[in-house]
Amino acid sequence: MPPPGPHPTATAAGPRLVEGRGDLSCALVEALRSGGTPRYRTASVLKADPWGEDLQLALYLLYELHYRGFDGVADEREWDPELLRLRRALESRFLHALRGELTDAPHTAADAFAPLLVEPVDLSGSLSRHLETAGKPWQLREYAALRSLYHLKEADPHLWVVPRLTGRAKAAMVAIEYDEFGAGRAERIHARLFADLMADLGLDTAYGRYLDHAPAPLLATVNLMSLFGLHRALRGALVGHFACVEVTSSPGSRRLANAMRRCGAGAAAEHFYAEHVEADAVHEQVVRRDVIGGLLADEPELEGDIAFGCAATILLEDRLADHIREAWDQDRSAMRAMRRPLTDRRPGRQETAGSAVT
Repeated sequence: MPPPGPHPTATAAGPRLVEGRGDLSCALVEALRSGGTPRYRTASVLKADPWGEDLQLALYLLYELHYRGFDGVADEREWDPELLRLRRALESRFLHALRGELTDAPHTAADAFAPLLVEPVDLSGSLSRHLETAGKPWQLREYAALRSLYHLKEADPHLWVVPRLTGRAKAAMVAIEYDEFGAGRAERIHARLFADLMADLGLDTAYGRYLDHAPAPLLATVNLMSLFGLHRALRGALVGHFACVEVTSSPGSRRLANAMRRCGAGAAAEHFYAEHVEADAVHEQVVRRDVIGGLLADEPELEGDIAFGCAATILLEDRLADHIREAWDQDRSAMRAMRRPLTDRRPGRQETAGSAVT
């Protein structure tokens, strides 16, 4: 007889599962498809590269169960003890690697954010600067496709910190998130605005559509938010991550709006970044004064975690930028397993990336 309680339901509207990239992710994908327990060796976890494709994909798939799930995977798997056990082991590897890379990072919020408040003189390594001045249309589309894994769930991971804050920090966080979610208007939700941007660029706007093509450095940037968001113990780090994004967003968004305009990407493509130039300039002040300031007033012992969250964000964004620029400098795609170029799918527009696809 079936056990009492609600019948397991499978998500029908979620993204499709992708193929694994190693022992751990393959075992996980098979378990999600079959409804069984993931079969992997403990040694596989201990030996897994914390920055590698296998671990980062497995961690992303496990985290995604807390967002929209996957087509054909029962919603109840979100809290499956065996999946949570695997997630915990992978998180430990990832978090240990992050801390190991950041032993010399600042330990105070002031020291962590001070360098971010001044526009760098040398922007030679900046992706937004490259796209603004020399980026090709296929590179704009590739950048948008990669970033869609975050922007189509924009602000969602940061909401997890709200019930873990009090007073001034909570009120300020909710005020910023209210803007991120369109201030009560569905068509103004930032994730919706990014989908409009993707449509202008001729990209598929389906949630999770480009997961199979996302390399490990990109997955790591999205996994970082979920790692911080799902653990109350890391609430300070999530605030540090959120503040880092808001503080650094406005100048980069201005350059990306210019890039969209220069390449004739379309009004919606330009608007997404233009919106962030103004909104995030305001958010920067609120997040530093009230979110961080309020949290430190309530829980001063979390200052080191706030600094760590900021430093970890910069670390992973730099690793991703290095990955993308290395590929683009060789006129090839930074995406995984692309069988054909990310051409513009709009009627009447035919552009090929030539040798830009691996």
